[in-house]
Amino acid sequence: MAIYAIGDVQGCYDALQRLLDIVKFEPPRDTLWLVGDLVNRGPQSLETLRFVKNLGSAAITVLGNHDLHLLVVAAGYSKKQHGDTLEDILHAPDRDELLHWLRQQKLMHASDGYAMVHAGLLPQWSIAQAAMLAHEVEKVMRAGGHDDLMRDMYGNEPRAWREDLKGYDRLRVIINAMTRMRLCTADGEMEFRHKLAPVAGTMPEGYMPWYDAPERASADTPVIFGHWASLGTLLRPDVIGLDSGCVWGRKLSALRLDDRRTFQCGCTGLRNTGSAQ
Repeated sequence: MAIYAIGDVQGCYDALQRLLDIVKFEPPRDTLWLVGDLVNRGPQSLETLRFVKNLGSAAITVLGNHDLHLLVVAAGYSKKQHGDTLEDILHAPDRDELLHWLRQQKLMHASDGYAMVHAGLLPQWSIAQAAMLAHEVEKVMRAGGHDDLMRDMYGNEPRAWREDLKGYDRLRVIINAMTRMRLCTADGEMEFRHKLAPVAGTMPEGYMPWYDAPERASADTPVIFGHWASLGTLLRPDVIGLDSGCVWGRKLSALRLDDRRTFQCGCTGLRNTGSAQ
């Protein structure tokens, strides 16, 4: 049995199938971990969502910002953005079933000596605390109150975690860190504009990649993440970045957890114009 962690698919279903052929993926013997952003910007979001859903227990996915965007648009609390490719899902005969399934997915997953989240973890959160905070969001997403969460999810404030945060402010910080964050300060204040590779001198003063925050409480467990296409593949003992820009015409990446071997397939001919998000 092998576990393969796979970077942001974003509706690139054909590339995903090519990559699964390369690794010789065989469910239920093998398991996929997907870092989120199953949908949007690529040409086959509906096919991707149906495929992962139909894998059942052979696939574990965490929610990414584009997955949440789909849920918010479907709930009527946001308009589609330029470049969105969500129409096939929104008009599919199994739309409600797919959206219900998506709301049941995790915000963070931790097992087998690894943790997985779409974007990042704030420096003061241990893996255990982050898992509990993610579960707070998951409970609301899966319950009858999810519609109110969709309404109040968007926003950049508060930008930092406090233990005394309550209500949607508390949930919004958790969601923003785990699905949107790239940079933060040493004490965990988040920044959401910077999308370029983290080159010295290009980042806002006082900010750094979330995984480089000093004394990061989650550093004892390797964290697998995506979300940062301009960063590309990052392989370190403590963090593994797998967004290699498939939807931007670069590559889709997989990591086999037991030996940390990487596999990639090219994604040319997809969405290869514009800037990486």
